[in-house]
Amino acid sequence: MSESSGMPAPAVDDIGPHEDEPHQEGFNNRLNWLRAGVLGANDGIVSVAGIVLGVAGATTDRTAIVIAGIAGLVAGAMSMAAGEYVSVSTQRDSEEALLAKERRELREDPEDELAELAGIYVDKGLESDLALEVARQLTAKDALGAHAEAELGIDPDDLTSPWKAAVVSMVAFTLGALLPLLTILLVTADLRVAVTVVAVVLALVLTGWLSARFGYGSPSRAVLRNVVGGLIAMAVTYGIGQLVGAQV
Repeated sequence: MSESSGMPAPAVDDIGPHEDEPHQEGFNNRLNWLRAGVLGANDGIVSVAGIVLGVAGATTDRTAIVIAGIAGLVAGAMSMAAGEYVSVSTQRDSEEALLAKERRELREDPEDELAELAGIYVDKGLESDLALEVARQLTAKDALGAHAEAELGIDPDDLTSPWKAAVVSMVAFTLGALLPLLTILLVTADLRVAVTVVAVVLALVLTGWLSARFGYGSPSRAVLRNVVGGLIAMAVTYGIGQLVGAQV
């Protein structure tokens, strides 16, 4: 039994991360890829579904629907990639600037940095002597990693990659956009709207579930957000298409 808490101390073999729980190493990049992929797929599904349904609400001309859908797919994929690259590049620039500042402080005033790290662990509940010893051991093993994680919440070995995020976002958007585009083109005119809506809803259920599964969130809430948002977007664009088509 632990004297301080009354809880049994873990066995040596039990000490370590649990395989079914998220931990810091590699988790930032995993979340970044997940965010780019899920957002890209969702945007592709909803954006192009809105476009083709909007055009379908105004006309039954298959050529017009094809042109609008392809234009939306290409423009959206390029926009997603560019936006993701700029966003992640800005984030990485900030992380690198903070790490450079931390390296300089460790080089110029290591004792003050050691005291600062120990103070962080004291604030988390460790006794002063233990906090100082922990800070010393972590600093000896990986000074920058220990200080960056505790002070900045950054893993120097797990910085986000703007190029990877851009490519993932573009590919995910394209794959997502192909679903409503192909569905509305392959189905007969009298069924294309209904079948496209059903296909989009099923796809949004899947992406919502995947985002929750890999991000350790609530599947029901993620799915509900995706489906409701997609349905609203499709209803609005289809309604506008019908109004415009009636006036032309």
